[in-house]
Amino acid sequence: MAPPPPRELLAIFEAALLGPAPPSPSQRVELLHAVRDAAPAFRALLSYPGPKASDRTQVESKEVRLPDMPPITLDDTDVKTALKLSDELNLNEIECVRLLVDANREWVLYGREPLEIYRLAAGLWYMERRDLITSLYILLRSVALDQGLDADLMSEIEEQLQPLFNDGLRQRIIALVKELNREEPAGIGRPSSERYVLDFRGALVERRAIVSRERLSLSHCLALSALIKPMSPKEVKDVFSILKDCAAEANQNTSAELQITYGVLFSLVATFISDALSTHEKGSLLSSDSSFRHEFVMRTGNNMTVEGFVGVVRLAWSVHLMLTQDRSNSREMSDIWSCLEIICRQNSFEFLRERVLKTAAYQNDDEDIVYMYTGYTHKLMMCFISHPTSRDKIKEIKKKAMTTLSPYGPVRDHREDPARNGEVGQPTNEPFISLLELIREIYKKEPELVHGNEELWTFVIYAGEDHTNTQTLVAFLGLLSTLASTEAGAAKVYELLQGKIYRSVGWSTLFDCLSIYEEKFKKSIQSSASILPDFPEGDAQALVAYLAVLQKVVENGNPMERRKWFPDIEPLFKLLSYENVPPYLKGALRNSIAAFIKVSPLLKDAIWNYLEQYDLPVVTAPLGRHPATQIYDMRFELNEVEARRESYPSTISFLKLINALIAEERNISDKGRRFMGIFKFVYEDVFGPFPQRAYTDPQEKWELALACLEHFRMVLSMYDINDDDIYASVNTSAPSSIERQLPLLELLKDFMGGKVAFRNIMNIILVGVDSIINERTTQTYGILLEKTVHLSLEIFILVMEKDLALADVFRPLYQPLDVVLAKNPRQIIALLEFIRYDYLPQIQQCSIKIMGILSSRIVGLVPLLLEADVGKTVIEDYAACLEFRFDDFQVIEDTKDDVGVLILQLLVDNICRPAPNIAHLLLRFDVNGSIERTTLKPKSHYSCLKVILDNLEKVTKPDINALLHEFSFQLLYELCLDPLTCVPVMDLLSTKKYQFFSKHVGTIGVTPLPKRNTNQSLRISMLHERAWLLKMLALALHLSDVSSPVYREACVAILYHTFGQCADNFQSTSLVHSCDASTGIANRNKVLDLLEVLQFRCPDTSVKYPQLLSNLGVESKIEEILRNSATCELGGVYYYSERGDRLIDLDAFHGKLLQISQELNSQLSEPEKSELRESFHHLLKWAWRYNKNLEEQAAQLHMLTGWSQIVEVAVSRRMSLLDDRSQLLFELLDASLGATTSPDCSVKMAYVLTNVSLTCMAKLRDERFICPAGADSDVVTCLDIISSKQLPNAACNSLLFKLVTSILRNESSETLRRRQYALLLSYFQYCRSIVDSDVPPSVLRILLLEEQEADDDDFTLQKVLKEHNELAQANFSIIRKEAQAIVDLVTKDAVHGSEAGKAISFYVLDALISIDHEKYFLNQLQSRGILRSCRSDITNYLSKDSSFTSESSQRFCTVDAQFSLLLRISHQYGKHGSQILLSMGVLQNLSSCNLMGVQKKGNSRAISNTIKERAGEIDKNKSLIAPVLRIVTSFTSLVDSADFLEVKNKIVREIVDFAKQHQSVFSSILRENVSGANLFTLERLSLVVSILSKVWAYEENEECSYIQDLFALMHSLFSLDFGSLNFMQSPNMIENQKSEFVAFGLCFSLVSYLYVLATKKNMRFQVSNDYNNDQQQPTLQMVSDLLNSITLALERVAEEKYMLLNKVRDLNELSRKEVDEIIKLCMKQDCISPNDNIRKRRYIAMIDLSCMAGNRDQLITLLLQIAECAITILLVHFQDEACTKDLSPFSDELLPVLERLEHFNEDKVGRSLKLFHRSVSTLKEMTIRNMTV
Repeated sequence: MAPPPPRELLAIFEAALLGPAPPSPSQRVELLHAVRDAAPAFRALLSYPGPKASDRTQVESKEVRLPDMPPITLDDTDVKTALKLSDELNLNEIECVRLLVDANREWVLYGREPLEIYRLAAGLWYMERRDLITSLYILLRSVALDQGLDADLMSEIEEQLQPLFNDGLRQRIIALVKELNREEPAGIGRPSSERYVLDFRGALVERRAIVSRERLSLSHCLALSALIKPMSPKEVKDVFSILKDCAAEANQNTSAELQITYGVLFSLVATFISDALSTHEKGSLLSSDSSFRHEFVMRTGNNMTVEGFVGVVRLAWSVHLMLTQDRSNSREMSDIWSCLEIICRQNSFEFLRERVLKTAAYQNDDEDIVYMYTGYTHKLMMCFISHPTSRDKIKEIKKKAMTTLSPYGPVRDHREDPARNGEVGQPTNEPFISLLELIREIYKKEPELVHGNEELWTFVIYAGEDHTNTQTLVAFLGLLSTLASTEAGAAKVYELLQGKIYRSVGWSTLFDCLSIYEEKFKKSIQSSASILPDFPEGDAQALVAYLAVLQKVVENGNPMERRKWFPDIEPLFKLLSYENVPPYLKGALRNSIAAFIKVSPLLKDAIWNYLEQYDLPVVTAPLGRHPATQIYDMRFELNEVEARRESYPSTISFLKLINALIAEERNISDKGRRFMGIFKFVYEDVFGPFPQRAYTDPQEKWELALACLEHFRMVLSMYDINDDDIYASVNTSAPSSIERQLPLLELLKDFMGGKVAFRNIMNIILVGVDSIINERTTQTYGILLEKTVHLSLEIFILVMEKDLALADVFRPLYQPLDVVLAKNPRQIIALLEFIRYDYLPQIQQCSIKIMGILSSRIVGLVPLLLEADVGKTVIEDYAACLEFRFDDFQVIEDTKDDVGVLILQLLVDNICRPAPNIAHLLLRFDVNGSIERTTLKPKSHYSCLKVILDNLEKVTKPDINALLHEFSFQLLYELCLDPLTCVPVMDLLSTKKYQFFSKHVGTIGVTPLPKRNTNQSLRISMLHERAWLLKMLALALHLSDVSSPVYREACVAILYHTFGQCADNFQSTSLVHSCDASTGIANRNKVLDLLEVLQFRCPDTSVKYPQLLSNLGVESKIEEILRNSATCELGGVYYYSERGDRLIDLDAFHGKLLQISQELNSQLSEPEKSELRESFHHLLKWAWRYNKNLEEQAAQLHMLTGWSQIVEVAVSRRMSLLDDRSQLLFELLDASLGATTSPDCSVKMAYVLTNVSLTCMAKLRDERFICPAGADSDVVTCLDIISSKQLPNAACNSLLFKLVTSILRNESSETLRRRQYALLLSYFQYCRSIVDSDVPPSVLRILLLEEQEADDDDFTLQKVLKEHNELAQANFSIIRKEAQAIVDLVTKDAVHGSEAGKAISFYVLDALISIDHEKYFLNQLQSRGILRSCRSDITNYLSKDSSFTSESSQRFCTVDAQFSLLLRISHQYGKHGSQILLSMGVLQNLSSCNLMGVQKKGNSRAISNTIKERAGEIDKNKSLIAPVLRIVTSFTSLVDSADFLEVKNKIVREIVDFAKQHQSVFSSILRENVSGANLFTLERLSLVVSILSKVWAYEENEECSYIQDLFALMHSLFSLDFGSLNFMQSPNMIENQKSEFVAFGLCFSLVSYLYVLATKKNMRFQVSNDYNNDQQQPTLQMVSDLLNSITLALERVAEEKYMLLNKVRDLNELSRKEVDEIIKLCMKQDCISPNDNIRKRRYIAMIDLSCMAGNRDQLITLLLQIAECAITILLVHFQDEACTKDLSPFSDELLPVLERLEHFNEDKVGRSLKLFHRSVSTLKEMTIRNMTV
């Protein structure tokens, strides 16, 4: 099987071997397969096919065929580039073409220069080489080093590695280390070759540097291989030869070359030691070769560097011989002793320590490799000091050192080996001292190697005996100080120096010596000696060494035990004030004192007191001035003593000690005033002239800077200032003194004025990141410089957090720091370039934070960077930093320290800032042109966008990069949301390569979440990650223009991956087939799976206080602290996380608890204090859990929000792209309702889920009346209106049951219930109409009879209506089962809820009444008094004569809902309901109300507009007049059946009284102009007339009469031309039809009134108007005119109905354009989209046409009723002999009308006309008879 590509191979190895968790079973299998498949590539490591003449000819022919690819055509540039690659890289020409193809796949090569193309292809080749070498390195490291991996897995890997070594893998590595350094195509290239290539980010990199890095990795592999399989003698000789070659150039080598040399060196050391320690039956293979043994005894040359490295090898070889040879063999022992002689003579110990272990190159090498090197050095030296032969040699060199070195001889200058760390002693070639220092260096790097090392402690005991000189004593004490670097080591060293082991070395020696010198100096002073005696240099160095041991023992000792070790530390202070004490000794004293600070608080206070008593003073004067008199203080010692020596150990130690003491201070109320003198000393005397001072040791320079910067950092971070402090600092009237000054203010003034501290720190930064990287990697002080830069950047951040508060007060003298920095753009650029510094992530973090602050303050930051020509560099540096973080395998616990998160947050924060901003720059938008018109090309330019997209495409290492994936998806979402970036980003993400990453819905979206107790942080991040992904997909669905094929395909992909389906016409897309082919199974509905992932119970976040806190009364104080929502900056305990969650700041909370503890300490006993501490510890643990649980709750809700958005957007906007929509909507409804019933569902989640259910329910109803069932053809039939769109009854019942259960859930809120009530109403609305309510059954019957065959009755209307009735009954049964609980809950909300809650609750009661067929709910409401409550509320509201305000708008809605309930009772229960309302006194109450005030409230156009603007839900024409009139109208139903006398005495009288009581309202309505009136006016007019027509005929009192108003209305209305097509003059056809129906209803009420007058009151009308009479009276002519108009209207309406039905029949024959015209005519354009097919359009047109036909059908019925009333009135008059004498002329006009009525066709009208024709015939006969008379 072909080996996997290097990049894939590396990814497999990294995932399995470098991940934070052990590899999964699948990863193990994949890993082992990859190792086996990669074996050929490892055997031929970096061995590639060379140039070939035939292949060169093929390339020159410009047509090349690559494996598994079609022929490739090349142009001239391609040919030249390929041949150049072949010549300069020694590659086969076909392989070079492949490189070009891969480079074009990785980077778009079109439009690039040939040289750039060459560099990109070469860079890609070197990247492949690097991946292969790195894969081998990871594999070897996992086997060679114990990294906690499974032993069986490592054994299997080792078994596969052994054949590779047998086949010559190590020989290949050795050869490559040597050959790659040659100036030839296979190495670093010829001098004439191109020197540079482009790396993965498009940056120029020197080819030599890349090859050097390859050699370094190979040297590491070589060293690791020695641990897996021992080298053969030949391999050792080859490696030794390479070592000498590398060592010969060591003086000129770079850091990387030195590291290569070390790799070769330690491969030999490891080989010798591992071979010696391993057991062989036949002895060592290496030592058995006599010529090989001689090789390492003889000297090889005069080069001292080479001899030094050879000496280290010789040391390892001698140890190997000692361990493997027989001591009885004198010849062998002679060889060993000869080796040891050479080793000691050349002092190889010193070389190994100074030239290897202490070098910057060694310290900066790979951490694991350095650990391995140090580990084998440890093994080497342990074998050396423990073997009898070498022990003899050690005794010899010790004896020599003791006798040779004079106790009074010259000593090493402390500047050569800084005394502050105890590294003192004469630079000497004495091997014994070098041996001690070498051992010390080993354990300084790896202190844990001391544990259980008995050989070491045996050697230590021996080495500490009988010292006769200072040099050996200092070296020995230096070793002890290193061994005390661990707790166990500190205890052991403390015991060793107790005086029981050594005679003269011990703690007593130290303290006695200090006391002796203090006494001596004191006596000298007392004797008035002018000069203090000199302090002996040897004694001073010995004391320094002792103090270094003391410091380490105290620092690392057990916290409980160390308190007892040194009860009296006062002697450490007594020498500090003497001038003759060397500064480096004072430094050692202060360093050891600083170790005691954390021993106990009491000791810390004692240290302050001792310092004030003994140490040199810091004499201060006002800032900027110096004291007049000169005394020996710290300033004098610094400037006069240390400055002359160019060494500053005393000052450095003083600053460190002071910083350590200040850091432990808890009382900061004075804001640092008491330390103002120290600050002045640091600011003016130490840091001010710091750059100008001379330094013997550069480390001291940076230690001094570090100490000063640490002091400044503490000043900025520990203290805060308020407005009083600021104004006091600028108050010129107050006396200026040092006591009144604040260090923080003075430091801020310095930075805001660009003064000394700012300039010095800025000068450190301006050195440049490249120079600092160089010093970091090549100099031993590089780490100190690195820390200095880090502190400098932190200080800039701290200053910028505080400077704005001072800027307004201090202007113009002081400016915000960003203004100061902007004066010199180089300063800003230098700060931002540290994103490139990858040796310390904290520096990158600071640089990113500074970028974030500057980008928020400097609007022109991007132009500034572009003008400085660093824009491209910044883009690539940020992208490289982000990519490195994506590729990293280290889990970062604190997300605040994650550079990747910081970069992504920086991008997110900048999106909305003015363009061009940093986000636009780093994402490669066109910052020089138009942002919104940018064409993003991530493959053409290296940027953060490319890195983000590449990683989101793969989504690798989710357990490590989940947080990065989360913020990456958030970034893309915000970019899609932003108006400027929306179009470019949407265009990019909609392409086939990405399609908005919808494929991840089925991968990361539905993957089970990690367990809470395993990795809660990952669980939280994965929830947010899915939330942003879903929100982005929802936004894409919402914004995409589906008329574009690209966007349309992207939307289909989103829907397919999310809902598992798409419409039939999209199922042929390649996407669907590829997905199905890859899975092999049908795609599932991932939305339901996502909802299952969400359904879990979040843990409780409530706090449980320990009993002690309750007893002490502390509980209330803690609750008050937690109730305060302020952040830490404002005195609270909360902070906002990067996600916006408000969490408890544990440090701030701990501080508050400590304050409470201090207040209670005096009242508590020791046991109670201990219990209180335990209780507070319990609270801190709770706070930590609270934060995590709160984050999880927020994440869960966030993901649910994303889920709801994609569901609602898909359902609302993209349903046309889905198939089987009704079933899908039901599944969503069922799942969301089922989730709300779960006990794991919180109230907030239930609210979101209910909103989703509302959307689905609304769409379900729309789907039924907008979308036809099935899709087999373009034909629609009437059956489509009533078939298959209704959910099965069982499904509906299931939904209702779950909805009821959800409403009755235990945890709820009024807000949630309002949404649930709305859903319940929507459900009832859905179930109420099996077909569209505007399509009457009569029309359906007509259409069905025409469509159905005689024997096809499967879908008859009767069957459908039967199912509807069954559903209604089932709904009632389900509700009734929980009726008691439901009614209790709804009535409670109706009475006690908010106004919005009350309104919808009454609507729910209305709905319950509407399904009540047994008067069950009516009884429930009556028993609870809810109806009387409605009556009272309505009365109270209507009685108030107040203007309509925004505050009363919701109350208005509530009253309207109450009216709806009362009307529903009247409508549902008929006369029984009206009787109930009447018996409750509703009519009497309405009579007493002020309807004129209500009319003002609701009828004014201006007020209605106010309602709409403020309430947002009330139509401007809506008022309460109409509901009141409807209520009264319902009471008129009791009039018709009542006995006349009873009516007159009761019902009629009350209604008449109501009309009289509101005469002004009735009159104003009756006098409305009918012509051109709107629907609202006609409705009210119809209601008033309906009331009066029923009861006013019984009124005999003429004082308040509406008769003239009614008669006037008749004259104006009956004279209208009802026969015209649009007599209502409305441009809207639908509005016109509704108004027409109401107008005819008004006519019917009026003519009914005339009918009552003529039949029951026996009133007779004149034939025509009497123009002499002022009062208008009804006339027969008016009735005749009405009958004529009605006749014309009947003809017109019947013709319209006939034409509409014909259009329905012919609809399938109409074109799309004609169908669209019908839809437009019906005002239903919103129901269709341009993408809807002809079938849906025809369906909508059929529904609209059927509705219109239904309207015409209903209107025909009403017109016939009007005509019948009119005919009856005329018959009464014609039958009355008293009236007939005047009817002759009238009869002539009436006869034509009656003749037209006679000709009405039943088929055309659609109903039986027998009775109607009989009445017409009778009237016609009378009319003719009257004419003849």
